[in-house]
Amino acid sequence: MGRRCQNCESMVTERYARVFAPDGSAGPRVCPRCEDLVRDGATVREARANRG
Repeated sequence: MGRRCQNCESMVTERYARVFAPDGSAGPRVCPRCEDLVRDGATVREARANRG
């Protein structure tokens, strides 16, 4: 069973969540399906271009 992205609510795998979710959080802040936000180091920022 996977977790949900905090931004778009898409399901992500436990493996993805283990790598990209902050410790103690319900899930990652953004995922590959998010078109409006991207990870930028330890932070999240708006995407500069539409990734869709």
